[in-house]
Parts: sequence; structure tokens; C-alpha cells
Amino acid sequence: MTSTRQNKVARLIQKELGDIFQRESKVLFSGKMISVTVVRMTPDLGLAKIYLSVFPLNKGEDPLFEVRENTPKLRHELGNRIRHQLRIVPELLFMIDDSLDYVENIERLLKK
Repeated sequence: MTSTRQNKVARLIQKELGDIFQRESKVLFSGKMISVTVVRMTPDLGLAKIYLSVFPLNKGEDPLFEVRENTPKLRHELGNRIRHQLRIVPELLFMIDDSLDYVENIERLLKK
């Protein structure tokens, strides 16, 4: 069960990272549209699991490669933005949010 503090920090990180991805997508991520769908915090607020939705998703390409490669830059920029709200900037762990693919698969199966 998540605490109120975890939820507040998760919302703050989701908002700020969403803005960072929107502003830096052309430079850092070769024009891909990346949105932050969910952020989950550990109880000690030391780790943020960040679920991303990437568009366009090309076949045979790892969508997280560029994001993970730029994690130190993203964490630094996030730290500059939230330095007055949080004492320690959490470690960032990026994952792909595949919930839309799951929904599409269920809808396809129900249509049969």
C-alpha cells in the first residue's frame, strides 16, 4: 500500500519528467514522442519506477535504449527542477508501459 507522501512525490516526478520529455524529445530522443504514464515510488523514496509510452514504436528497435542512455542527464535535469521539494533525487528506472498493447489484444480476442 502506498503512502500519501509516495503518491505526491510520484505525481511530482511524473509531471516534471513529462515536461522534460516534451521539451527534449527532438534533441535527445530523435523526435520520438515519449509520455510518462505511471510513476511508482519505493517506500524510502529512493527509487522511482517510471513507465513510458513511446510513439512511434519501430519494429526491431529497443525503445528504451536512448532513454536509458540519457538517464544521468534526465536525473540531473529532474534534480534541478525538484531540488526545493525533495532532499534526495531518486534513482530512475525506466520501463515500457505495455498496457495499451494488452488492451488491444483483449479487444481483438473479444471480437472473434
